Amino acid sequence: MMSMKKSLIIFSFLALAPLASCELDIYPVTGYNEGNVFVPKDTTTSQYTTAAQMENLVKGFYSGVLKNDRMQRLQFMDWLVYSEVRADNAYNGSPSTAELVGIESNKIDGSNQNVTRDWSDFQLAINAANQVICNIDRIQKLDPSMTQEQHDNWLAQADIIKAFYVFRGTQLYNTIPVINSIPDPITAENVEEVYPSYYPSRPAREDIYAQIVEMLEFAAQNAPDLSAEDKFVLSKTFAKGILAHVYAEKSNIQDWGKVAQWCEAVEKDMNVNSSSAEALRASLCDNYKDLWSYDVSAKTAAKNTKESIFEVTFTASSGNWLHMMFHRNQFSPNDSYTWSKWITPSRNLVDAYDAEGDTERKNVSILWDACSWSLYYPETNYAFMGKMETSATSIILMRLAEIYLLHAEALAMNGDSAGALKYVNAVRLRAKLPVVSGLSGDQLIDKILDERRLELAFEGFRFFDLARHDKIIDVHNNVWKNDSYYLTRDPLDQYSIFLPVPTTVLDKNPNIEQNQGY
Repeated sequence: MMSMKKSLIIFSFLALAPLASCELDIYPVTGYNEGNVFVPKDTTTSQYTTAAQMENLVKGFYSGVLKNDRMQRLQFMDWLVYSEVRADNAYNGSPSTAELVGIESNKIDGSNQNVTRDWSDFQLAINAANQVICNIDRIQKLDPSMTQEQHDNWLAQADIIKAFYVFRGTQLYNTIPVINSIPDPITAENVEEVYPSYYPSRPAREDIYAQIVEMLEFAAQNAPDLSAEDKFVLSKTFAKGILAHVYAEKSNIQDWGKVAQWCEAVEKDMNVNSSSAEALRASLCDNYKDLWSYDVSAKTAAKNTKESIFEVTFTASSGNWLHMMFHRNQFSPNDSYTWSKWITPSRNLVDAYDAEGDTERKNVSILWDACSWSLYYPETNYAFMGKMETSATSIILMRLAEIYLLHAEALAMNGDSAGALKYVNAVRLRAKLPVVSGLSGDQLIDKILDERRLELAFEGFRFFDLARHDKIIDVHNNVWKNDSYYLTRDPLDQYSIFLPVPTTVLDKNPNIEQNQGY
């Protein structure tokens, strides 16, 4: 028998149907909004019929899905809140912003604005990928100009988009809906049939991971090759790197041997010589700062470095808006510099750099500047996150030093301490730090996690690194006790590691239940 909640939702669909625009696409982007209600006037089944349309959709990944304002927010700004603030690398930075206060203090519920908007944005990215995935086979039959190579190449890029955002969604919410078809428009006649496509349930976590692996394995064979000149390409190498991360995640498919295998595949694509730490180091940028350097007079910023694997690139004239959230835009230093910035580096992180004697990475990751507020530091010498200093600065989503340290982690977990230390020391050599030796077991894992913290601060890894080794609960629950600038935190537990499902989703979709613990 139909539930009262579902009956009300269907009734609202049908009540709105006569008002729906006849200009909507026959296959609209799937979403939970009234605009998907459509009364068709003909039997056309899709607005896409040509190879050129598929090619334009793929190009749209680069101009839209990966680069638009919402995706900049999802894949960098909000991601840093979850990865850095929920761990020990940063204070939220803006204690008057309610959603940030809730996340830092672990007083999160389904009404949190960040939690709600990011759930929605994951679905937008998945839906964009589906426009290619769900149409390309049919169009290949309709348009003989589409070659098999084009078909596989475009499909692979769509698979990477979908797999990347589905993976990140599972890291945050445990599971998310994974829509694998484009639903028919809703009419009075088919509403019962298509209803589950608009309001789907969440697959089991193990099923999601199996699908992610399948998509990425296809992409690892068929996506574009890595280009030294353009790292803003959804390449085979990027797919391989994501696979390494997927197999490292705590799940039913966690497999450190496969983590190492896919890291090796990335290194092979980048022509890495792995014979020694010194040889490995040669494939990294000469200096850590090279990854985020910029030229004020030319209004340019570093991009496509030899270390980069995948980055979202910008120019000063068509730039990111993220710079204003963390510090200054060095091309126009006084713009948007009157309000407190997000992701303020913590004293705990500062102390970690100092304890290691690590000035190379500290001086890039943390910048000190005068400002007009003193929420966490004196206004004459305030700490800022330093990895988004201009409107032309790239969002680096994968680079070789991170893969090295993930490779080290995999080797250490499989008992190859010497191999793990070789990769750790390659990264340390670039940071002008002494090599380490004689570590194994838990001590070595702790060292690798510490190295990842210093190398990858403010790149979106810290919370998830600690979580896969069951260390995040202890870090989260204790770091604030010795630092009065942290908000008092409600205890993190095995359930609240994941975010709640947004209340708006639960209100609209009876097929989804709230995550345990909320």
